[in-house]
Amino acid sequence: MRVVIAPDSFKESLGSPAVAAALAQGWREGDPSATVVEVPMADGGEGTVEAVLGATGGTRRALEVPDPLGRPVAATYALLPDGRTAVVEVAAATGLALVEPGLRDAGRASSYGTGVLLAQALDDGVSSVVLGLGGSASTDGGAGLCQALGIRLLDDRGETIPPGGDGLTELATVDLSGAHPRLREVDLVAACDVDNPLCGTRGAAAVFGPQKGADPADVDRLDDALRRLADVVQRHHPRADPEVAGAGAAGGIGFAVVALLGGRLATGVDLVAQAVGLEDHVRGADLVVTGEGRLDGQSLSGKTPVGVLRVAQRHGVPTIAVAGQLGPDVDRLVGAGVTAVFA
Repeated sequence: MRVVIAPDSFKESLGSPAVAAALAQGWREGDPSATVVEVPMADGGEGTVEAVLGATGGTRRALEVPDPLGRPVAATYALLPDGRTAVVEVAAATGLALVEPGLRDAGRASSYGTGVLLAQALDDGVSSVVLGLGGSASTDGGAGLCQALGIRLLDDRGETIPPGGDGLTELATVDLSGAHPRLREVDLVAACDVDNPLCGTRGAAAVFGPQKGADPADVDRLDDALRRLADVVQRHHPRADPEVAGAGAAGGIGFAVVALLGGRLATGVDLVAQAVGLEDHVRGADLVVTGEGRLDGQSLSGKTPVGVLRVAQRHGVPTIAVAGQLGPDVDRLVGAGVTAVFA
């Protein structure tokens, strides 16, 4: 029997490579004759680099970058074995987990560190970059990331705006003339698992701001700041659309990727599945085992287990899902095609 173990991380417990190893160990103990293949997975959020490295054996690149509050932090990104593809995750440099709960400041936090990681990947000569958008501490519309890549964000005096989402309130001009030259040469695709627009009641500030330290007044101010960003960018690029699904991902980095960096957005789990070769592993398997820390009805909205299920369904392979906790409406996963769900 050939079994493919393809879980996401169990948040605050184990990364996906460790989850896959534990599940695989259990299966081998129960059936020593089985062929068990471990394919750690992710959906673009925290743990994406770890999952890709665990599944492909790629190279880890580490450097010191500014965290969301400008403090130095060690961050890593992955180079796939082909040497032509880099996987960068926002959470590594701009992650909410990097900021102590009492210091979280949605208006001040910047995505600059992620831009430093991305710039290094471009300097490495890669031809494609997968940028995982989950887990950010910032609500700056990707302003810091863009600045790290040489894009100038200026106030009405021609001076650089302050960092963070609050700095966008002073934005008057976007100058792309100094942008990193390799941005025009690479295929930049951002992996996201949300469809939120940049602004409004479903926007980056309203939906995700509170978990980043924003109170109701902060949310209103940051939403206005993101609207200002969209208005200024649209003066330069009329086709830039703040309403596009995923523009609000990672505090608005999704919008920056499409509107200023020439990239595109895609479903995170699909991108990771492609990067780790999940389709090839599942083809010809007898069973797939997937899972994440918590499974519930919301897992159907682009989360890793359902993405893995879709790959398995294409090849007629049954799928079992395991989790640390089962939440409301978990039976909807069975309705979607999962054979069984276990806590």
